[in-house]
Amino acid sequence: MAAKRKLQRGDGATDERRLGPTVFLDTSGRLQTFAIVCAQLDSAQQRPLGPWPEQDHPNIRVFKPSSNAIVTVRRVDFPPSFAHLLFMMNRRSFILTAAAPLAVPRIGRAQSNNLTEAIQRLSQLHSLQIRRGDEVIFAEAPRGPGLDRPANIKSCSKSIVALLLGAAIDRGEVPSVTATLADVAPGILPADATSGAADITMEDLVTLRAGLERTSGPNYGAWVNSRDWISDALTRPMVAEPGDRMLYSTGSTHILGAALAEATGQSLLMQARARIGDPLDIEIPAWTRDPQGYYLGGNEMALRPTAMLDIATMLRDGGEFNGTQVIPRSWIEASLQPRARSPWSGLSYGYGWFLSQSGYVLARGYGGQLIATHRESNLAVAITSNPTQPARSDGYFGDLMQLLDGPILNLA
Repeated sequence: MAAKRKLQRGDGATDERRLGPTVFLDTSGRLQTFAIVCAQLDSAQQRPLGPWPEQDHPNIRVFKPSSNAIVTVRRVDFPPSFAHLLFMMNRRSFILTAAAPLAVPRIGRAQSNNLTEAIQRLSQLHSLQIRRGDEVIFAEAPRGPGLDRPANIKSCSKSIVALLLGAAIDRGEVPSVTATLADVAPGILPADATSGAADITMEDLVTLRAGLERTSGPNYGAWVNSRDWISDALTRPMVAEPGDRMLYSTGSTHILGAALAEATGQSLLMQARARIGDPLDIEIPAWTRDPQGYYLGGNEMALRPTAMLDIATMLRDGGEFNGTQVIPRSWIEASLQPRARSPWSGLSYGYGWFLSQSGYVLARGYGGQLIATHRESNLAVAITSNPTQPARSDGYFGDLMQLLDGPILNLA
């Protein structure tokens, strides 16, 4: 019979799962994160099975409880010396370790202090919030306007537009993700559109694989100073086959936003407020519009950091927030499948969201704006930074990824 495991989450809730009778104590992470296992065991059944082969899991020792054991798993941090001591304990002292969870609040405070010290060293960082389960376990704004004033989320806006595409498809306003511009919004196609532009699909746009010459980077200034941003983007030369490689371009998501406005009969602002803002009870201020009146799809949106955290939470929970299905779960799951790869950061890209090898889903904006979630660890994260300074993958953004993969993930 399979044992029943209770996985204790930081919010006090418990996940129960059926699993085989093997329970792992793991210290293989570089931050020495592992699980303390406290069990009501049949002492005759509980025995160490020894470490796994060196080449597979050199830092794992396996314990096998009886099949009717109730096992509670808690993730905490200890120095390597303590981890070694734990592995050397005999069966009796191992069972006495059931009292160890009482030390978790003290350990949590130490982790919080370490995190505070870490963000103090990041001079560009304005605010950081972390939600584990339903509980906000960290919220500090050492710089900038604070947690309750709108911050420019820059290209995190692209991920918001991607969510709105899923909402429009769910409502039947856009036939499918494979629908073309000619199908969805033929009126935005200029008479001199580049050959093949009409056949660009919604999927090509939301994955930044439209094939058109980029409007971002060195081309951005000329593009936003043009008389017609959509026409400018759609008359640029094809530099790749649509659906082929990722070409990071705000022009692509701006075309997508305009197509959504045409298909729904609502401006991008109205959609964002009705389909995301209202269900989450967050404010979405008006932002930049192009010369034709279309809201910029892919840059310059502003959100309070607390609203960013709620969006991260909704994404983490499969499109649901406070019992309301805000964005269809099927769209969220489809969005988190890798469909392209950034040539700069190396991160995979789904439907508007970056995907890290460590399990994070990220909206990323210039300067170091981040809406992030780690679903496996039940974490949601929001970070705002100085929007006037760059955050390159080999610079400040790399520092933020280390923060996410290290001290933040260690709080799970």
